[in-house]
Amino acid sequence: MTKAILACLVAAGLAAAAPPARANDDAVHFFNDIDVPAGESVHDAVCFFCSVRVDGNVHGDVVVFFGSVDIAGEAEHDVVNFFGGVRLEDGASIGKDMVSFFGSNHLGEDSSVGHDLVALMGSVHRAGSAAVGHDSVTQPGVVFDVPLILMIVALVLVAREYRSWRRRRWYASYPVPPPPPRM
Repeated sequence: MTKAILACLVAAGLAAAAPPARANDDAVHFFNDIDVPAGESVHDAVCFFCSVRVDGNVHGDVVVFFGSVDIAGEAEHDVVNFFGGVRLEDGASIGKDMVSFFGSNHLGEDSSVGHDLVALMGSVHRAGSAAVGHDSVTQPGVVFDVPLILMIVALVLVAREYRSWRRRRWYASYPVPPPPPRM
Protein backbone atom coordinates (compact mmCIF):
# COMPACT_ATOMS: atom_id res chain seq x y z
CA MET A 1 0.00 0.00 0.00
CA THR A 2 2.79 2.45 0.88
CA LYS A 3 4.62 1.63 -2.35
CA ALA A 4 1.50 2.50 -4.37
CA ILE A 5 1.08 5.80 -2.51
CA LEU A 6 4.76 6.61 -2.97
CA ALA A 7 4.53 5.81 -6.69
CA CYS A 8 1.47 8.09 -7.04
CA LEU A 9 3.26 10.92 -5.23
CA VAL A 10 6.34 10.57 -7.44
CA ALA A 11 4.17 10.51 -10.59
CA ALA A 12 2.26 13.60 -9.43
CA GLY A 13 5.52 15.39 -8.69
CA LEU A 14 6.94 14.56 -12.11
CA ALA A 15 3.72 15.67 -13.82
CA ALA A 16 3.74 18.99 -11.95
CA ALA A 17 7.39 19.60 -12.82
CA ALA A 18 7.02 18.75 -16.50
CA PRO A 19 7.83 21.55 -18.94
CA PRO A 20 5.12 22.80 -21.29
CA ALA A 21 4.50 20.41 -24.17
CA ARG A 22 5.67 21.41 -27.63
CA ALA A 23 5.25 19.46 -30.83
CA ASN A 24 5.88 21.00 -34.24
CA ASP A 25 5.79 24.51 -32.76
CA ASP A 26 2.58 23.84 -30.82
CA ALA A 27 2.17 25.48 -27.42
CA VAL A 28 0.21 23.39 -24.91
CA HIS A 29 0.11 24.73 -21.36
CA PHE A 30 -1.60 23.87 -18.09
CA PHE A 31 -1.93 26.68 -15.51
CA ASN A 32 0.66 28.75 -17.43
CA ASP A 33 -0.34 31.56 -19.81
CA ILE A 34 0.73 31.44 -23.45
CA ASP A 35 2.14 34.64 -24.91
CA VAL A 36 2.95 34.93 -28.62
CA PRO A 37 4.92 38.19 -28.98
CA ALA A 38 4.80 40.37 -32.10
CA GLY A 39 6.99 38.96 -34.86
CA GLU A 40 6.81 35.39 -33.51
CA SER A 41 4.46 32.53 -34.34
CA VAL A 42 3.27 29.14 -33.12
CA HIS A 43 1.25 26.49 -34.91
CA ASP A 44 -1.48 25.67 -32.34
CA ALA A 45 -2.01 27.20 -28.91
CA VAL A 46 -3.89 25.05 -26.38
CA CYS A 47 -4.32 26.21 -22.82
CA PHE A 48 -6.05 24.65 -19.79
CA PHE A 49 -6.81 26.93 -16.83
CA CYS A 50 -4.77 29.77 -18.34
CA SER A 51 -4.98 32.50 -20.98
CA VAL A 52 -3.57 33.07 -24.46
CA ARG A 53 -2.27 36.45 -25.67
CA VAL A 54 -1.45 36.67 -29.38
CA ASP A 55 0.44 39.71 -30.65
CA GLY A 56 2.13 37.69 -33.38
CA ASN A 57 0.69 34.88 -35.47
CA VAL A 58 -0.94 31.51 -34.73
CA HIS A 59 -0.90 29.37 -37.89
CA GLY A 60 -3.35 26.81 -36.51
CA ASP A 61 -6.04 26.83 -33.82
CA VAL A 62 -6.33 28.52 -30.44
CA VAL A 63 -8.21 26.44 -27.84
CA VAL A 64 -8.65 27.59 -24.25
CA PHE A 65 -10.48 25.98 -21.32
CA PHE A 66 -11.19 28.17 -18.28
CA GLY A 67 -9.22 31.20 -19.43
CA SER A 68 -9.31 34.10 -21.85
CA VAL A 69 -8.08 34.71 -25.39
CA ASP A 70 -6.71 38.12 -26.34
CA ILE A 71 -5.74 38.52 -29.99
CA ALA A 72 -3.97 41.62 -31.26
CA GLY A 73 -2.30 39.79 -34.16
CA GLU A 74 -3.68 36.98 -36.29
CA ALA A 75 -5.07 33.48 -35.70
CA GLU A 76 -5.23 31.79 -39.09
CA HIS A 77 -7.71 29.03 -38.19
CA ASP A 78 -10.27 28.59 -35.39
CA VAL A 79 -10.46 30.15 -31.93
CA VAL A 80 -12.44 28.10 -29.37
CA ASN A 81 -12.93 29.13 -25.76
CA PHE A 82 -14.83 27.37 -22.96
CA PHE A 83 -15.69 29.35 -19.82
CA GLY A 84 -13.84 32.53 -20.72
CA GLY A 85 -13.90 35.51 -23.03
CA VAL A 86 -12.40 36.23 -26.43
CA ARG A 87 -11.13 39.71 -27.21
CA LEU A 88 -10.07 40.82 -30.69
CA GLU A 89 -8.14 44.06 -30.49
CA ASP A 90 -8.44 46.73 -33.19
CA GLY A 91 -7.26 45.30 -36.53
CA ALA A 92 -6.91 41.71 -35.27
CA SER A 93 -8.21 38.77 -37.28
CA ILE A 94 -9.34 35.17 -37.01
CA GLY A 95 -9.06 33.23 -40.28
CA LYS A 96 -11.94 30.82 -39.79
CA ASP A 97 -14.40 30.35 -36.89
CA MET A 98 -14.68 31.88 -33.44
CA VAL A 99 -16.59 29.76 -30.90
CA SER A 100 -17.14 30.78 -27.29
CA PHE A 101 -19.10 29.04 -24.55
CA PHE A 102 -20.02 30.89 -21.34
CA GLY A 103 -17.99 34.04 -21.94
CA SER A 104 -18.05 37.70 -22.83
CA ASN A 105 -16.60 38.46 -26.26
CA HIS A 106 -15.36 41.72 -27.77
CA LEU A 107 -14.56 42.52 -31.40
CA GLY A 108 -12.61 45.77 -31.81
CA GLU A 109 -12.54 48.25 -34.68
CA ASP A 110 -11.57 46.76 -38.05
CA SER A 111 -11.27 43.27 -36.55
CA SER A 112 -12.49 40.29 -38.55
CA VAL A 113 -13.68 36.70 -38.21
CA GLY A 114 -13.27 34.83 -41.52
CA HIS A 115 -16.21 32.44 -41.31
CA ASP A 116 -18.65 31.98 -38.42
CA LEU A 117 -18.98 33.51 -34.97
CA VAL A 118 -20.78 31.42 -32.35
CA ALA A 119 -21.28 32.61 -28.77
CA LEU A 120 -23.38 30.32 -26.59
CA MET A 121 -24.44 31.35 -23.08
CA GLY A 122 -22.47 34.57 -23.36
CA SER A 123 -22.43 37.97 -25.01
CA VAL A 124 -20.79 39.65 -27.99
CA HIS A 125 -19.83 43.33 -28.09
CA ARG A 126 -18.99 44.17 -31.69
CA ALA A 127 -17.60 47.46 -32.96
CA GLY A 128 -19.33 48.95 -35.99
CA SER A 129 -16.44 48.18 -38.34
CA ALA A 130 -15.89 44.58 -37.12
CA ALA A 131 -16.60 42.00 -39.83
CA VAL A 132 -17.87 38.42 -39.68
CA GLY A 133 -17.53 36.44 -42.93
CA HIS A 134 -20.59 34.20 -42.72
CA ASP A 135 -23.02 33.49 -39.87
CA SER A 136 -23.08 35.08 -36.44
CA VAL A 137 -25.00 33.16 -33.78
CA THR A 138 -25.34 34.48 -30.25
CA GLN A 139 -27.42 32.80 -27.58
CA PRO A 140 -27.34 34.81 -24.37
CA GLY A 141 -27.00 33.12 -21.02
CA VAL A 142 -30.50 34.25 -20.06
CA VAL A 143 -31.94 31.60 -22.38
CA PHE A 144 -30.23 29.00 -20.21
CA ASP A 145 -30.33 30.79 -16.85
CA VAL A 146 -34.07 31.54 -16.58
CA PRO A 147 -35.28 27.93 -17.04
CA LEU A 148 -32.50 26.72 -14.74
CA ILE A 149 -33.46 29.21 -12.03
CA LEU A 150 -37.14 28.32 -12.35
CA MET A 151 -36.29 24.62 -12.06
CA ILE A 152 -34.19 25.23 -8.95
CA VAL A 153 -36.95 27.30 -7.33
CA ALA A 154 -39.50 24.56 -8.09
CA LEU A 155 -37.21 21.90 -6.59
CA VAL A 156 -36.64 24.00 -3.45
CA LEU A 157 -40.38 24.54 -3.01
CA VAL A 158 -41.16 20.85 -3.49
CA ALA A 159 -38.42 19.82 -1.04
CA ARG A 160 -39.60 22.40 1.49
CA GLU A 161 -43.22 21.24 1.24
CA TYR A 162 -42.17 17.60 1.55
CA ARG A 163 -40.14 18.35 4.69
CA SER A 164 -43.08 20.28 6.16
CA TRP A 165 -45.45 17.40 5.39
CA ARG A 166 -43.05 14.91 7.05
CA ARG A 167 -42.77 17.15 10.12
CA ARG A 168 -46.57 17.46 10.45
CA ARG A 169 -46.88 13.71 10.09
CA TRP A 170 -44.21 13.13 12.75
CA TYR A 171 -45.93 15.47 15.21
CA ALA A 172 -49.28 13.81 14.52
CA SER A 173 -47.87 10.40 15.47
CA TYR A 174 -47.39 11.41 19.11
CA PRO A 175 -50.44 11.25 21.41
CA VAL A 176 -51.68 14.49 22.82
CA PRO A 177 -51.54 14.48 26.62
CA PRO A 178 -54.84 15.12 28.36
CA PRO A 179 -55.32 18.51 29.92
CA PRO A 180 -54.53 18.80 33.62
CA PRO A 181 -57.51 18.30 35.97
CA ARG A 182 -59.28 21.36 37.26
CA MET A 183 -59.37 22.03 40.88
